[in-house]
Amino acid sequence: MSFRDDSEDGRDVRKPFLHTGSWYRMGSRTGSSMLGSSQVIRDSSISVVACVLIVALGPIQFGFTNGYSSPTQSAIIKELGLTVSESLMIAAIPNIIGWLAISFANDVSFLYMGRLLEGFGVGIISYTVPVYIAEIAPENLRGSLGSVNQLSVTTGTMVAYLLGLFVEWRILAILGILPCTILIPGLFFIPESPRWLAKMGMTEDFEASLQVLRGFDTDISIEVNEIKRSVASTNRRTTIRFAELKKRRYWFPLMVGIGLLMLQQLSGINGVIFYSATIFETAGIKSGNIATFGVGFIQVIATALTTWLVDKTGRRLLLIVSTSGMTLSLLLVALSFFLKDVVSTESSLYSIMGILSVVGVVTLVITFSLGMGPIPWVIMSEILPVNIKGLAGSIATLSNWFSAWLVTMTANLLLDWNSGGTFTIYMLVSAFTILFVSLWVPETKGRTLEEIQRSFR
Repeated sequence: MSFRDDSEDGRDVRKPFLHTGSWYRMGSRTGSSMLGSSQVIRDSSISVVACVLIVALGPIQFGFTNGYSSPTQSAIIKELGLTVSESLMIAAIPNIIGWLAISFANDVSFLYMGRLLEGFGVGIISYTVPVYIAEIAPENLRGSLGSVNQLSVTTGTMVAYLLGLFVEWRILAILGILPCTILIPGLFFIPESPRWLAKMGMTEDFEASLQVLRGFDTDISIEVNEIKRSVASTNRRTTIRFAELKKRRYWFPLMVGIGLLMLQQLSGINGVIFYSATIFETAGIKSGNIATFGVGFIQVIATALTTWLVDKTGRRLLLIVSTSGMTLSLLLVALSFFLKDVVSTESSLYSIMGILSVVGVVTLVITFSLGMGPIPWVIMSEILPVNIKGLAGSIATLSNWFSAWLVTMTANLLLDWNSGGTFTIYMLVSAFTILFVSLWVPETKGRTLEEIQRSFR
């Protein structure tokens, strides 16, 4: 949130409504140049990794919200007397007030309100965190640090699965408050995005922020000049006419960002994760919640591996490997469910098919976490032009959440209709994603954000 303020020279600039991280500007307020603030920066230097770890508390909250449904669904339905359709609606409308509303719920209306508030909060988090990380990270670490966003999501989900095995659902909702409770004060100790400050005309603060993020002993002159040129080329316009969206520099990155984030969800991963306990029980595994925690743990390990690989192998290669593995995994699950429908429940082949379906689901989660989980958010935050990033990023995030809602709403209904058919649909979407990535997704490894933007002109 921001408001306009006139500077001493008459220029109209935007200033932050909340001066989070304002400590790094102290020197620039008492002196007119970067040199005047050097001692403050030297004494208060904070690494970009620390900033990423603080904002990563937001995605942990996001993941905790995702994982809350699986271990608590049956207990909530039993205690509040909900129907399956009501519980599906609640899980599909995925913040501190929201968790409190859930914790003290005595009827379905409190659950609706809690999930709605959480959905509003994590919807904002899911866009702002990857964009902030992309704008503060150096180009050689941007992929790895950007992947921390999804790593935090999977960690939050796994923690929700684990705690759900030991505490009842009302206590679990109270525990969901913790990440954001720590995040809020943490935001006052990290600098604002230097690219946002430059775009708003706050040159002194922009240079101070960048110097803090890169370290006092680092020469930032080249990066400063490149950001200034990029901002100057947009003429500091925060809005564009609708007709200008026909230009390739706008429609192409928007198409890629929206396409990746929609395909990420339409592959059915959220349907699998949200209701994995039910899927395991259908496959014959009695301890569905424990199996779900195991899947969550594997997802964290695979996503952590991606944070190490993404700046070495590149985004495109990991996406192609990931979607190829997902397609094969979904094919395996679909075939196993189709065969289970035609063999006797007492035959050994039936048990083998159950095991194969579980193997397929676990492999699906691993391959998803290696690429399609973290990388679409990384690429979206890298490729969108600075002067439409707010609007375009919001549209891409909305598309992602709409697709997640659609999958979550239909997952159980489709599984009840035909489990093999459901996974066949997801497999076809995953196969199309391989083609989409191969034809249209650009490689952004080792390039500055400004270089990426120039490539679309």
